[in-house]
This record gives sequence, C-alpha cells and structure tokens, in this order.
Amino acid sequence: MNSKIKKIIDKKNKNKIVCLTAYSKNIAEIIDNHTDIILVGDSVGSVVYNYNTTRKVDLKMMIEHTKSVRMGTKKSLLAIDLPYNTYRNKSEALKNSKKALKETRCDAVKIEGGVRVSNIVSHLVKNKIPVLGHIGITPQTVKGKFKSKGKTEKDKRKLIRDAQVLEEAGAFGIVLECIYSDVSKKISNLIKIPTIGIGASVNCDGQVLVTDDILGLTNSKAKFVKKYANIRKTINSAVHKFKREVRFKKYPSKKFSY
Repeated sequence: MNSKIKKIIDKKNKNKIVCLTAYSKNIAEIIDNHTDIILVGDSVGSVVYNYNTTRKVDLKMMIEHTKSVRMGTKKSLLAIDLPYNTYRNKSEALKNSKKALKETRCDAVKIEGGVRVSNIVSHLVKNKIPVLGHIGITPQTVKGKFKSKGKTEKDKRKLIRDAQVLEEAGAFGIVLECIYSDVSKKISNLIKIPTIGIGASVNCDGQVLVTDDILGLTNSKAKFVKKYANIRKTINSAVHKFKREVRFKKYPSKKFSY
C-alpha cells in the first residue's frame, strides 16, 4: 500500500483529514503546507472555465492541471478526478486511470458513484490504482437542481449501502457530498475507511472544499461554503494601485527599471 494512502487511512477516528482543491502550481504550493489531500477536481470546469456542468471537462484538461499541481505538491496525497465518460466500464477506467497516474505522477483517482461503479473500483484496486470514492450528490450525473441526500429512509439505506460496497471494493476513502448529518454520522461509524465531507457535517473524518470558494474568489452560494478570506477585494486593491502608479508615471521607477 502506498505510504500516503496508509497515512490517510490511519487518520480514521484519530485526526481530522484536511482536503482542498487546486488547479495550479501556485495554489498547490501554498495549501500543501496545510492539507493531507489535494484534489484536482473536475470543479475546474466551473471555477476556471465557467462551464455550467462538470460534464464538459475532459481527461486532457484534468491531466494538464494535475501536472501543474504536482509541481507544487510535496507532502500531500494528490488525487485526480476522473471526468465524465472516462470510466464507463472496467477497461476504459483502467486505461484512463493508468494514463492519468503515469502522466501526472498523482497518487490516486476519484470517481463518482456507489453500487453502480463498485465493480470498476474493485477492478482498479486489483490493478494497483488507489481509488477515492464519492457518493451523495454526484455532479457528473445530477440532472437539474442539486438536492441534499439522505432525507428519506430509502435514500438513507441506499447511501449506507453505497458506502459499504465501496469499502468492500477497496476504496481507501469516500467523499460524502451534501448528505444529512445523521446519515453521514452513521456511514462514518459503520465503515473502517475515512469519510471526507463536503456539506455533510462535522461527523465525517475530514472535510474538503474548493479553495477558490474559501478564498472568496468565487460567488458560490452553496450553504456549506464558508469564506475565510476576500481575495477579490485584495486583488482589486492591488490592481487599482498599479493603475494609479502607471497613470501618474510612478511605476516603473528607477528601482524597477534597467
């Protein structure tokens, strides 16, 4: 087992896991000092390219961003999202996972789904591809408005089953997205691998958010997003100062000229 994977699994019931997204070397270098996992998410589609769905993200795009992130990641486990229509069957999933790991030197792949992808997860793990699962809201398959999961008894049973099957298939952890607190607690207590929540309460073994969201770079209205900074304001202030200095011939001064 990869030592970084083992380190994540060993945090179960001991230390909370910190996970953030990155799409470039510069951000990765900063967050790597604080994270256990860096995820190159297909959220890059909406955050960077303004797509209205992650389905428009392709493998080439994911690989290029992950190569950049790899250059800034030293200690954290680096995971890449396999995008929509790249793991429709076992052979396709294995081919694309091998390509992603080889070209980016990342540590694991993340795929969405529970029971319906369990045979694919099992096949990847048997072929030495570490897999991070993802259940609850799965953006690649959502149609219409995103709705939290686990409200009905039927939904609760399905989520619990999904988590158990992913564990049995060999996933080393599972992202729980927008799942009701009582369900995320039950799942986290039932399975032996870590759960990483996003909008799934403090009951999970760790948390993941989109870095651009917590920095205030996006205008996310998601209930679970807490803004820890207002980088838009900082950027605006810096650009305004640059503009004034250029207009009034204060920049470049002799100090900044050859």
